[in-house]
Amino acid sequence: MLKFLKFTLTRAILSLVTLLTVSIIVFSLMEMVPGNCAERYLAFKNTAGQNISFADIAAEERRLGLDKPFPVRWGTWVGNVFFKGDFGESCILRLSINQLLADKFYISLGLCLAALMFSYLIAIPVGIYSATTTNATSNNIIRFLSYLGLALPNFLLALIIMLFSTIYFGESLTGLFSKEFRDAAWDMAKFMDFLSRAWLPIFVLGWSATAFAMQTVRALMLDEASKLYVTAASARGIYGRKLLWRYPARHSMAPVINSLGFDLNRIFNELPVVALILTLTEAGALLIDALARSNDQQLAGAIIFLLTASIVFVNFITDVLLALMDPRMRKGLMG
Repeated sequence: MLKFLKFTLTRAILSLVTLLTVSIIVFSLMEMVPGNCAERYLAFKNTAGQNISFADIAAEERRLGLDKPFPVRWGTWVGNVFFKGDFGESCILRLSINQLLADKFYISLGLCLAALMFSYLIAIPVGIYSATTTNATSNNIIRFLSYLGLALPNFLLALIIMLFSTIYFGESLTGLFSKEFRDAAWDMAKFMDFLSRAWLPIFVLGWSATAFAMQTVRALMLDEASKLYVTAASARGIYGRKLLWRYPARHSMAPVINSLGFDLNRIFNELPVVALILTLTEAGALLIDALARSNDQQLAGAIIFLLTASIVFVNFITDVLLALMDPRMRKGLMG
């Protein structure tokens, strides 16, 4: 048990070091954008007809602490993030980033996690069935659908569904809320309205992830089923579903679980484009706006850091789960 606690603590420390490293990278990228936050904000104000002087820029830099050395600025930023959960102000909008994100990031993370769960709930049993079935027709259908999932981009699938829905039902299915709930406070009615519309982005985001996971599970199952330990178990009289779940299926799950963080990252990478098509008001749409339109690197950096923190946390959980699931690791760690 002591070894397991040591293993968990080591993984936790590595996760923290990873987050600190990411914070340096994110903050450095924020600083490398031409023109600092004060210059970009005042330039934005200048386009609105206000006359901005160099003295105004210098005063704004002092107010924001931009006249201090890079290590001091990074230390202040990362300290506020880690100990206060405060990402500061948006460079252009001059609003609290925490206020801007509010529930938007949690909605985005929830959509991505739901899409990930949706893809694995389908991919694992279907992938195992595809690898073990002797029915050539069903196997070919499954393989065709998985290839289609890999070949058909998520944004194109979203456009197809929207076009079909608009033509036949007169409803574009865009947005996460109906008109009457967009600005309303959260209650059960708004939550149910959200659930009634969230299925589309979840399905679209999980489309290619399902196909990829299905191919992965099928390949792992075929590889494990051909190994000698499965043949030896079969010779000892273990066969059928007992043999399948006790050996190849169980051993195939470790790499699948280990790829959860990677798949979550891939799903979130596809979210901004899907958000633009489906006109979703969440962190993916905010990220696109911050990077491509307003050049608000502070807001973009906060979203990217939160995403990375989520992925690091998922990887930490999967490491612990693998240590508990894998008999070899469990025996070495727990005796």
